[in-house]
Amino acid sequence: MEQYSVTGMSCAACSARVEKAVSAVPGVVSCSVSLLTNSMGVEGTAAAADIIRAVENAGYGAKKKGAEPAAGTQNTADELADHETPKLVRRLTASLIFLVVLMYFSMGHMMWGWPLPSFLEGNHVAMGLLQLLLSAAVMIINQKFFVSGFKGLLHRSPNMDTLVALGSAAAFGYSTYALFAMTGAQTAGDMELVMHYMDEFYFESAAMILALITVGKMLEARSKGKTTNALKSLMALAPKTANVIREGQEMTVPVEQVVKGDVFVVRPGENIPVDGIVVDGNGAVDESALTGESIPVDKGPGDAVSAATVNQFGFLRCEARRVGEDTTLSQIIRMVSDAAATKAPIAKVADRVSGVFVPAVIAISAVTMIVWLLLGADIGFVLARGITVLVISCPCALGLATPVAIMVGNGVGARNGILFKTAIALENAGRTQIVALDKTGTITKGEPAVTDLLVCGASGEEELLSYACSLEKMSEHPLAAAVVKRAEEAGLKGYEVTDFAALPGNGLAAKCGGISLTGGSLSYISQITAVPDEVTKKATALASEGKTPLLFTLGDTLLGIIAVADVIKEDSPEAIRTLQNMGIRVVMLTGDNPYTAEAIGKQACVDEVIAGVLPDGKEAVIQRLKKQGRVAMVGDGINDAPALTSADIGIAIGAGTDVAIDAADVVLMNSALSDVPAAIRLSRRTLTNIHENLFWAFIYNVIGIPIAAGVFVKAFGWELNPMFAAAAMSLSSFCVVTNALRLNFLDIHSSKRDRKVNRNKINTIKEDVTMKKEMKIEGMMCGHCSGRVKAALEALTGVESAEVSHESGNAVVTMSAEISDDELKKAVEDQGYSVAGISSL
Repeated sequence: MEQYSVTGMSCAACSARVEKAVSAVPGVVSCSVSLLTNSMGVEGTAAAADIIRAVENAGYGAKKKGAEPAAGTQNTADELADHETPKLVRRLTASLIFLVVLMYFSMGHMMWGWPLPSFLEGNHVAMGLLQLLLSAAVMIINQKFFVSGFKGLLHRSPNMDTLVALGSAAAFGYSTYALFAMTGAQTAGDMELVMHYMDEFYFESAAMILALITVGKMLEARSKGKTTNALKSLMALAPKTANVIREGQEMTVPVEQVVKGDVFVVRPGENIPVDGIVVDGNGAVDESALTGESIPVDKGPGDAVSAATVNQFGFLRCEARRVGEDTTLSQIIRMVSDAAATKAPIAKVADRVSGVFVPAVIAISAVTMIVWLLLGADIGFVLARGITVLVISCPCALGLATPVAIMVGNGVGARNGILFKTAIALENAGRTQIVALDKTGTITKGEPAVTDLLVCGASGEEELLSYACSLEKMSEHPLAAAVVKRAEEAGLKGYEVTDFAALPGNGLAAKCGGISLTGGSLSYISQITAVPDEVTKKATALASEGKTPLLFTLGDTLLGIIAVADVIKEDSPEAIRTLQNMGIRVVMLTGDNPYTAEAIGKQACVDEVIAGVLPDGKEAVIQRLKKQGRVAMVGDGINDAPALTSADIGIAIGAGTDVAIDAADVVLMNSALSDVPAAIRLSRRTLTNIHENLFWAFIYNVIGIPIAAGVFVKAFGWELNPMFAAAAMSLSSFCVVTNALRLNFLDIHSSKRDRKVNRNKINTIKEDVTMKKEMKIEGMMCGHCSGRVKAALEALTGVESAEVSHESGNAVVTMSAEISDDELKKAVEDQGYSVAGISSL
């Protein structure tokens, strides 16, 4: 997506006009214009010059945004800086100086009899001329309204400034006519007519309208500036310099000059300048700016560090791996910026209305004046009604209703380590009905750990661990690494072994002090030594819990069992329960066998477990789930990328692969599953805020325009002064922006305001969707056998999936329709295998 800065836009009608003009350029696939940030995102092959020309032809200005500097992101920071509020403050101050004087003469003297200078006493023409000059001064100070408004009118794209300019110009023009008419009446000596025309002056209204609209613009600009505070805070974190080692000397250089491969040092209290890997030293790094996690993370050789994080303790020597736009900080800033440049689907309703809003208001104003003239109203009243309709109408509130909420919501997410790549993702995440969780690395930690120690012939756990470590440290298997890590945590180093041998699929063997030391599965160890029934039952029980029991022997003595498993993250069960309480069905996807998968699923408290899913089969599962509701897929690996893309919302764990992050719509920098319900909660609250803003914007105009037109004058005597209409218009946009800023106070991790859901209802939905049966099958000897059975079962109509294991001799069949046991049995027996039993799950 190429981004452009757009100048000259004042309301939603302007942004709609620019979007329509650019979308018509050949080669433009999509265009999204943000009134909030005065930016435009364009996708396609169209040349930048053609796009800029289209914007200029529509009556606005545009320039392509430059590439962001390496880490300072100065260009983007300047673009987001609030340049508008200081200008509006100066404009408003100058306007008020002239307006106060004008109000003294026009209202103070006329209504309350305030004294006048002697040269104005009884000189009505001089009074009128003074009011004309003062109001003209205010109009010149606020000439931007007239330049933008009439320019839009000439380009046949009227905007909010057009309404203000027409209203103010009409009041000034009629007042000027009244002044000249009064001069003629005074020359003729008709003092009654002179006083009549004095009452027809609307110079103060012409000036007050401009001043009040400027007040609203200033409040709006100031509030809009606050919506980008989160993004500007991220940019402020970017370090400006780095201490690098070059030719053996430490030197301080601008961070832009750091290149990949440079070695840099970070002392306590210093910011890490670029992403890298620790090559020497230890420290504690505060990563809260990126992840939202306040607890410092210990770093040592081999650990990754990110730009803009703070080294709180220790000395680190690191090698630069990602610099410039490739750093994590730059990617976060780019994601948040891109999200601001995109448009949520709900905004399209407001855009369609805004596109015809201003012409419709001008037409309503004209019709209002004609109707009152036909009803016999005097010209002053008729003009007041027309001006009031023009001034009270506010397309700005409609145009800001969605983008301000999206920007603030994105900022809240970024502060908490949750990044929405697009406004569409932020809107759709809250509509999630089903969350599919990849097991490894998402629900679990993704690395095996020792869970149980059962001592048999060993003297204690330390002896069991020492012998196990002696054997396992010679292996490169992940399960071996878990055992070695547990031993090292206990301060054990093991013994020296010789004649080491690894038997794939069975176990390990070596000599320790001349005695045979072995370790492996229950079936392997049972061939070497007698295993008591109690130990066999315990090993089987551990296996049924999804753990891998490793048995160890020294000579003929069974030392004990060490169980290893990919353990569940501490926050996973609570996060899943939170999702369920939010009315979301939770499904776990895994390639494990059904027994292991069910054990993990039970611990995690998920609603459904889909086991035996191969990497290339996850996308097919997501497609099936999408038939049941809106699906969010949460994953972290390369093999999750197709499923992340296929899901309605793809959520990537930040510690996962770049491929997964690129494929996802939402990125969780903190890698915590508890951020999944937090992201959905933030989306729901943002969507609610957008609905509130749109309601206010629509209802304000629906009520305000009829009152301004004088519809209720005859019935209730309700008559609205143009100045009060201008004040109402000013406050409408301010109210919308202020309401969006309330999202900053949202605690996205608090479930207090979540809508509670009956758990029985969720389970009923699950049971209505699928049925499961388990089959005991005899005769399968290898993976080829289980593949034949799987294919035969899945060929049956109504079978969604079949997870078959030749090792355990069983198959778990998931069905969307009732299938008889005889039909299932026949399908297996036709392949040459026998079925010992079928039971429902």
